[in-house]
Amino acid sequence: MTAWIAGIVLLAGLLAYAGMKVAIARNPAGTLDMADRILGGAGGARVESTGLAYGPLPRQRLEVIVPDAPAAAPRPVLVFIHGGGWDSGDAADYHFIGRTFARQGYVVVLPTYRLTPEGVFPRMLEDGAMALAWVQANIARHGGDPGRVVLAGHSAGAYNAVMLALERQWLGRAGVEDGFIKGVIGLSGPYDFFPFTSDAARKAFAHVAPPEQTQPIRFVRGDAPPMLLITGDEDTTVKPRNTAALAAALRKVGARVEELHLPGIDHSQPVMKLAAPFARDGRVREAMLAFLQRTTRPSALVQAQVR
Repeated sequence: MTAWIAGIVLLAGLLAYAGMKVAIARNPAGTLDMADRILGGAGGARVESTGLAYGPLPRQRLEVIVPDAPAAAPRPVLVFIHGGGWDSGDAADYHFIGRTFARQGYVVVLPTYRLTPEGVFPRMLEDGAMALAWVQANIARHGGDPGRVVLAGHSAGAYNAVMLALERQWLGRAGVEDGFIKGVIGLSGPYDFFPFTSDAARKAFAHVAPPEQTQPIRFVRGDAPPMLLITGDEDTTVKPRNTAALAAALRKVGARVEELHLPGIDHSQPVMKLAAPFARDGRVREAMLAFLQRTTRPSALVQAQVR
């Protein structure tokens, strides 16, 4: 009987493992989100709104995740743009990002945006700008402070975030005030990747002439928002030189930039380490939190209101 029970347990474990592999292959972020919810729980954060429209199109929607505890004053805001090579991904699969940072006192906004073939350059940027316009106009209703907003993203989302912060025209066209973004965090981002060598980049950008206008490194400026750029030195999807090149270019023009290269880390791991299954390695989370604290300190007006 004991051997029979052990066999059943082993079989169940193998089936669970096989099921997990299939789930990861089909939807890596969604599977990571599910694992985070199971292992980390949902305490300390709650999904306040899901599928909120910031524009008329089906993918122009966003998620809002907030801390559970009441606050005496508006909270700082983190807007996180998902990755996926501009051809995949959905903000609803990244609630683990929201839980991680809402527990630390941030209102977190997770926008979805158009993907290729529809969402070619510059549509992903137009959608990001529209989402930020929504944040500017509406985040106070969700307990967020529109004067303390940091923009972040992973991979393609890091490209979107950095490009929106550097090239003023996209936010300007959407009616977002200059200086609205107080800081930018890029994880595993492509910032200097022309000529295009991947199918995903060619699908998103090959139609643009001249192609150099798609590259964030071409738009560095001394008054850019402070940036934290994080990459792994074993990233073979987006080479770490992207981070090094952009950081060097920003420093050359006098912009504030912090650069973190993580040994032994690949393309996906920086964002994976923000979920409970991999949270033991806190290097990415702690670097982001320290940057957020520095760039979202309450203004004198907010401090006076709290007193």
